Amino acid sequence: MREALRGTRQDFTEVPIRRAILLLAVPMILEMAMESLFAIVDIFWVSRLGAEAVASVGLTEAMLTLIYTVAVGLSIGATATVARRIGEKDPERAARSAVQVIVLGFILAIPIGVVGALFAPRLLDLMGASAEVIERGHGYTAVMFGGNVTILLLFLGNAIFRGAGDAAIAMRVLWLANGLNILLGPCFIFGLGPFPELGVMGAATATNIGRGTGVVYLFFRLWRGGAHIRVERRHLAVELHTMATVLRLSAAGMFQSLVGISSWLALIRILSGFGSAALAGYTIAIRIVIFALLPSWGLSSAAATLVGQNLGAGKPERAEQAVWRVGFCNVIFLGGIGTVFVVFAELLIGAFTQDAQVVPHGVNCLRTVSLGFLFYAYGMVLGQAFNGAGAVWTPTFINLFCFWLWELPLAYVLAHQFHRGPSGVFAAITIAWSTYAVVSAVIFRRGRWKLKKV
Repeated sequence: MREALRGTRQDFTEVPIRRAILLLAVPMILEMAMESLFAIVDIFWVSRLGAEAVASVGLTEAMLTLIYTVAVGLSIGATATVARRIGEKDPERAARSAVQVIVLGFILAIPIGVVGALFAPRLLDLMGASAEVIERGHGYTAVMFGGNVTILLLFLGNAIFRGAGDAAIAMRVLWLANGLNILLGPCFIFGLGPFPELGVMGAATATNIGRGTGVVYLFFRLWRGGAHIRVERRHLAVELHTMATVLRLSAAGMFQSLVGISSWLALIRILSGFGSAALAGYTIAIRIVIFALLPSWGLSSAAATLVGQNLGAGKPERAEQAVWRVGFCNVIFLGGIGTVFVVFAELLIGAFTQDAQVVPHGVNCLRTVSLGFLFYAYGMVLGQAFNGAGAVWTPTFINLFCFWLWELPLAYVLAHQFHRGPSGVFAAITIAWSTYAVVSAVIFRRGRWKLKKV
């Protein structure tokens, strides 16, 4: 445990698999746990400013989904490429690949930042914001879009470190960024001490200062070198072939992320027809679910690193064994949390709202979705394993089938044709994710992902 948190030089293609999983998973889980904490603390302070402030944050986050989609897609390409090079015992090419990823991040962030900062009020208006929300929140939107480069570079830098096996560095980068954010948030929002009172724009200012500091530390660690990867002056050159490889993997990753995000938006559209109480209950329940799934996603990321490095080392059977081991660990983790959610659903939902109309929907959603946690556990790991192998289109096509062609029609039919209402939508989520896990397992066992070249 001490080594996992400190970070040590390990050959993850040689050490015992159980030890490799622990060394990678512990910092990855803690990294995502801090992300979960930040998301809750940030909205807690903003909620003290009133409904318009919260609305501006919500609408801006919805627009930032585009950036998150790009960031997640590029991260998939970065992790797969760097992990494969490290597994091949080629740190030089791994470092050059890391530089190409960072350059891509800058290229994509600059136009997004300029457009978002200049046209923030117009963007909020297009999202349907009221005049009051635009007046109070356009500063928040402008700062968040203007500083979007910190979002992309944090995603990409940490993906590089995770792919290389330096998960402890990725953890410290995010803890520094979000720790500063949590501390500075109330200072800039309410004007505590020497800090200016910026209102909701203060939340964006704190976020960008925290993330910007994290990015500076990230570059410092890349330059100084972790246990497995180090960027030096000779690596600082644009290599179009390497960049094209990363983009090829990332394009599928972006589409993969977009499929998942758009399906959630479509579910919200179906639920909105049943009134605000059902939508509010669903929103609260899903926030609680995501709070649990983010650390689980961190654990699943260990599978991507182990698969990429072991395939690079020419050890496909060890890669497969590692995936099933990580899957089992995730089942234990999510299974325990799912049991707590099912048993204490009323208590958990009640901590967020006492509305008699909202609580039943929230409890129903939390219990129904939690029943599928054992399937989600394997599904998340298998999806990450495909990505780590560079077989990015495999989970993308599975996403298309399970979420667009199966989940959304099923949710509509259960809700309207079978008159199950919101319960039908909640059931469709569980059924679709369980289907995703089963389909992924069948395709994974065929083993074609072992032959993928990166």
